[in-house]
Amino acid sequence: MSVTECVKEAIVPTLERMGYELVDVEYNKQYGQMTLTVFIFKTGGVSLDDCEAVSRELDPLLDELDPTHGEPYMFNVSSPGLDRPFKTQRDYERNYGEEVEVKLYAPMKGKKLYEGILKEKNPATLIIETDGVELSIECAKVAYVRPLVRFE
Repeated sequence: MSVTECVKEAIVPTLERMGYELVDVEYNKQYGQMTLTVFIFKTGGVSLDDCEAVSRELDPLLDELDPTHGEPYMFNVSSPGLDRPFKTQRDYERNYGEEVEVKLYAPMKGKKLYEGILKEKNPATLIIETDGVELSIECAKVAYVRPLVRFE
């Protein structure tokens, strides 16, 4: 089992008990050292205090679990951020009816980037409404979907 899979399995019950949803776990090299980052979600947003509380709760659990088999790592807890690409079905469901940006691996109808209202996402298909028309896109052709953030 990979480090991320091991951590995900171990921390979900604690996060749910605390009122958070696990968005993702990443384990990669950053600034010359291995870093384990847990991304959490909470309705209304994730504050610095939330990240600190989760970190305090998970730190002893991870020490006992030893997911890296003794290899040192930096541990972080973070919110996913405003424009983070969706990773889970729950990310999509939470954003039904919202504006999204869809980037494709290859052009479809001459475009690789679409903006529209997220209508539905199932294992095979993503549906957005753009310019009043529903557009169905095969999920295998989608590089990422993320919230459309507009600064005014």
